[in-house]
Amino acid sequence: MARQAGAGGSVTVSGTGWRPRTLLMLLVCGRATPARGVVGGTNSCANGDGRAVTTDADGAFRRKLPVAEPPVPCPCVVHVATVTGAGAEADAVLEVAGHPVAPLPAERSAGRLAVLSDARLTGSSGLLTWFGAPPSRTLVLTVGNTGTSPIENPVFRVGTAHGVFAPEWDERQWRGTLAPGKKARIKLPVELSAGAHGDYTVTLRYGGR
Repeated sequence: MARQAGAGGSVTVSGTGWRPRTLLMLLVCGRATPARGVVGGTNSCANGDGRAVTTDADGAFRRKLPVAEPPVPCPCVVHVATVTGAGAEADAVLEVAGHPVAPLPAERSAGRLAVLSDARLTGSSGLLTWFGAPPSRTLVLTVGNTGTSPIENPVFRVGTAHGVFAPEWDERQWRGTLAPGKKARIKLPVELSAGAHGDYTVTLRYGGR
């Protein structure tokens, strides 16, 4: 993939090592680096100019992506993420010629949150959903602090996506302090729109990851 391009042009994105026959979303995102991910989630991306692609039987793909200016300054990346199934993502550096560049926000703490168990959704729709109430679920996972400082009242971003559409993000705060080397079971509410049906993908982000 070309490392630099101007808005209005395009780059050809290719990759290998993904799950076979998996739907991916390709986005140009600002305020991001491969090391830190997309700080701010897909709100930092040119979502309207994203492209979807399905990997082949060997887990490879190749797709032309228009270069659009993201809503936040660079550094920028091409962000590739799975739309369905187990979450996986990758970022590649892209210089968007003429787009503003600003330093990334400082990381807030030396604490580092790691997911220690597979996330799962619990709950089911009740009688009220038949009368228009939004369906709700609970996202449950175990996290650990692998850093050197405590993490206090972390704020997570929970994204819900229907089909190939970009996720809609909500902030969810977990109340508590996670000391270095400790772990905790996290439960976060997930609310879908009224009348939601079919398959949804739920994504959890913390600190741009």
